[in-house]
Amino acid sequence: MPVSLFLVSLIIPWMIPLGPVIMPIYRLVLSVMLLPCTFMWLNGKAGRIRVPDIGLGLFCLWAALSLVFAHGVTGAIQPAGVLLVETLGAYLLARCYIRDAASFRSLILLMAKLIVLLAPFAVYEWITGSKPILAAFSMVFPTVDVTRMVPRLGFWRVQGPFSHSILFGVFCGSIVAMTHLVLGYGKSSLSRWLLTTTIAGIAFLSMSSAPIAGIMVQIALTGWAWVLKAYPRKWAVLASLALAAFLVVKFGSNQTPIQFYISHFTFDQQTGWYRIWIWNYGSASVLNHPWLGIGFADWVRPPWMGSDSVDNFWLITAMRHGLPAFILTLASCLWIVAAIGLKKGLSQKLSIYRTAYLISMVAYFIVGTTVHFWGPIYAWFTFLLGSGIWLLDIESDEKTATQPNPTDRATRRHSPQPSGSSGKHPVRTNRKK
Repeated sequence: MPVSLFLVSLIIPWMIPLGPVIMPIYRLVLSVMLLPCTFMWLNGKAGRIRVPDIGLGLFCLWAALSLVFAHGVTGAIQPAGVLLVETLGAYLLARCYIRDAASFRSLILLMAKLIVLLAPFAVYEWITGSKPILAAFSMVFPTVDVTRMVPRLGFWRVQGPFSHSILFGVFCGSIVAMTHLVLGYGKSSLSRWLLTTTIAGIAFLSMSSAPIAGIMVQIALTGWAWVLKAYPRKWAVLASLALAAFLVVKFGSNQTPIQFYISHFTFDQQTGWYRIWIWNYGSASVLNHPWLGIGFADWVRPPWMGSDSVDNFWLITAMRHGLPAFILTLASCLWIVAAIGLKKGLSQKLSIYRTAYLISMVAYFIVGTTVHFWGPIYAWFTFLLGSGIWLLDIESDEKTATQPNPTDRATRRHSPQPSGSSGKHPVRTNRKK
């Protein structure tokens, strides 16, 4: 129930005023669940305490320290609290409640249902430019602001229940691989591809290059896993090819690999070059304030750049909170991916689930280089980080469940054997009174 409430709250655009604080529904759910999930985690209900558990906790502490340094204690209380709730609150919710394959599949199934539910409203907005979801919800409580952007290819970019079309695309596109491999496991090819295509098509309505690039990454990696499914070193080969491509761009182009990616994977070339300038001046800001960052202060840039928006999740983390916060976040993410990727002894079904999860997370990491995650999409990102760690506990859980009880072993050893028995099988007795 807590996970279901959280997922449904992500697509409710209400902004509830509670005194001086504006509280979105998803943040209210996470605030209520933070302490119970923390106690469950400390009591071992979420499995062993893992490295990223500590890493993300230290990130929240360092970020709070950086905000105090930049804005004082009074100015740091609210943003630090929000960051704590949206980071550890969502992460621990997944750690505590997504503990096996069944709950993981139920998570993806509910997400797919929510996205399909948004489909008719998204198509209407895509064609007409009106905002039916925000218009309906605003009749009860205030909602996120309506954004109006220039149409692309003759269609309007769908905002849906979020504050920007990019967030709509990231939200819907984040489960394409998991839809295909988890929900499609054991299904016919027709039903598997129909649902996958539907989810990807809804995400495409955002008409945003970064989410579409994320979908293409998921499709490419899923295809690679399928074509080379019998080859055990397929991911090592892919990593080698990616490294080779990185070196070719680095030494054979006048752009850095990040600049190359940003400039070539956007709908609008001008937008791509603008993001390169964001990277140039944003990284300079990080070098000028490497330890504690600048908080929410304005960053130095030419007057012609105008907007203070930074379309890069990893970069803005370092700009606001310093390199230690960036390193803690990135290291936690990489530890999760590496540990799950190196997990041994999984069944075929769990191996497929593992592949789906890792593909989705890698796509999310890549999209983060050209998109800033904020609000419900950031909470969904940290929730996803925690939703795959059950795979690391599955072997120990199975051993605990199948390990014989010492008392039962002693009982079997001393119980009488039927005549002609070899002693290898326990005696069956009638336990009815």
